[in-house]
Amino acid sequence: MKKVLKINGFVLPVLYVMLFTGIFFTTLAVSSSLKNKVTNEAQEKIVEDSPKTEEVIKVEDNNMLYPYTDNNVKVIREYYDYTATKEEGKNAIVYYNGTYMQNTGLDFGLENPFDVVSVLKGTVADVKDDENIGKIITIKHDNNFVSTYESLSDVSVKKGDVIDKGVVIGKSGTNKIDASLGNHLHFELYYGGELVNPKLYLGKTVKGE
Repeated sequence: MKKVLKINGFVLPVLYVMLFTGIFFTTLAVSSSLKNKVTNEAQEKIVEDSPKTEEVIKVEDNNMLYPYTDNNVKVIREYYDYTATKEEGKNAIVYYNGTYMQNTGLDFGLENPFDVVSVLKGTVADVKDDENIGKIITIKHDNNFVSTYESLSDVSVKKGDVIDKGVVIGKSGTNKIDASLGNHLHFELYYGGELVNPKLYLGKTVKGE
């Protein structure tokens, strides 16, 4: 004969309380685990979507410098822009040997010779000396730009040199065509083989191709 187990009246309520408590804490633990998982996934997503340091550096590397470091250097002759006013156009005309010519770059001047620097990193494509416009440096850059530096009195690079931007490549000087300007640098900029106004790019971030 089976023995009948007799349960006291207070036992069942206690069991119900214990069962309810167990379910509550189990649910709480699962919820907390799921919340942590979602939070971790969200943080990973934020990290993935955040800008990479390398990209920031790349943008900074594409910032075109002015071709000098002395803050006293000023523009003394403008680039001839067909869209400029008549008065601005007059200030961008070169007169030499009975001929009027449109200025194809910017002329920067200072009383004494000043250091000339590369506006972007690149490779020195040519170095030559012209009796009319002085020493000339041409630099080819990786983003389809080419810069030229004329009227130099001294050159400190040679053809084929790979240089960083901001590197001193020579010193300003004088030339026969722009003798009235005195000591200066004549700077020209090309993009995609076309002459462009340097003022549109100097001191700005350039992307190129």
